[in-house]
Amino acid sequence: MRTGLDVLQDSNWRQLRGRRVGLVCNPASVDAQLRHIADLLAAVDGVELVALFGPEHGYSGTAQDLVSVNDSTTGRHRIHSLYGHQAESLRPTAEQLRGIDTLVIDLQDVGSRYYTFQATMLYCLEAAAAQGLTVFILDRPNPLGGVVVEGPSLQPGFESFVCPHPIPTRHGMTIGELALLYRAERKLNVNLQIIACDGWQRDMLFEETGLAWVQPSPNMPTVDTAVVYPGQCLFEGTNLSEGRGTTRPFEYCGAPWIDPNELVHCLENAGLPGVRFRAARFRPTFHKFAGQDCSGVQLHVTDRWQFQPVRTGLAVLATMRELSGTRFAWRSEPYEFVSDRPAIDLLFGSDRERRALEAGQPWQRVVEAWGPEEAEFRTRRQGYLLYSG
Repeated sequence: MRTGLDVLQDSNWRQLRGRRVGLVCNPASVDAQLRHIADLLAAVDGVELVALFGPEHGYSGTAQDLVSVNDSTTGRHRIHSLYGHQAESLRPTAEQLRGIDTLVIDLQDVGSRYYTFQATMLYCLEAAAAQGLTVFILDRPNPLGGVVVEGPSLQPGFESFVCPHPIPTRHGMTIGELALLYRAERKLNVNLQIIACDGWQRDMLFEETGLAWVQPSPNMPTVDTAVVYPGQCLFEGTNLSEGRGTTRPFEYCGAPWIDPNELVHCLENAGLPGVRFRAARFRPTFHKFAGQDCSGVQLHVTDRWQFQPVRTGLAVLATMRELSGTRFAWRSEPYEFVSDRPAIDLLFGSDRERRALEAGQPWQRVVEAWGPEEAEFRTRRQGYLLYSG
């Protein structure tokens, strides 16, 4: 299997020759030999690499979540941060794009709506349309596969960096396919070129691609992390730990006051497919409860095709909320530059799920609203799929 970067490189960079390029990338933007795209492009005769752009976590991929990144330089290239100190920094400006005729985007997405690289891609498309630039997207596999769609869709009024367009939490598309959908549904007048993967099929697990996993952000160290992330990221909207600050972020979750055995008993009897729950204790070195002993569970996925990460994440959250009593709280601090709506509403894409839980509805009833939205998106996305299987 070859990524879009490998396909472009095998063509001897033909499509980019004679162009002045701005490159959106991070440490995971490597070829099959683990060589970074910026180093490769800088050595190509006939391609002028004008500037670099880094998404959330930075060009170097070292910044933690919600940590702003400043502009910088590397060698003779300027690095523009697309995750600065205010919401306006999320989009490339006309000044940053000066002297560029082509944007090249090479980012490893993880298949979850609130993983912000696909939002950065959308904002770059919009900026390129405004400036008359061509955009090349070097496609990469969706590590969750391209078959399953799961989770609620965005409702009007809840748009944000973690939910900029109406798609389900787990969308089952590559970043190139999403670009085609965004261009059409947002009516963007932009010259978009997708360099598709060669040999990827929708029903492939990431390990079947033969690619090395290069973590695209500090708390996405393994494919196992990506598998549970669509549900476990919901804990960012609460005062419960999502396991940041441990060696197994998003696989661990809990709080100092949780009874892990009671939690396991509740979850093991919830009928959740493809996953087992182990009572766990952990001590985060940073983030929530840094230096404190926490108890909760570790998720062990036993069957990736049966596993439903978004439904499972909601079930775990609802159960821990109930077991926490008055010690539970929704996150109230600003989240992704938004301060007028709770973080959990931004993650769900509406206030429907939060209000349902607060009204005492069981999580099994909450997810009933998702089925029609998932079915609608499966139909909507059909015309933008590039891969079979």
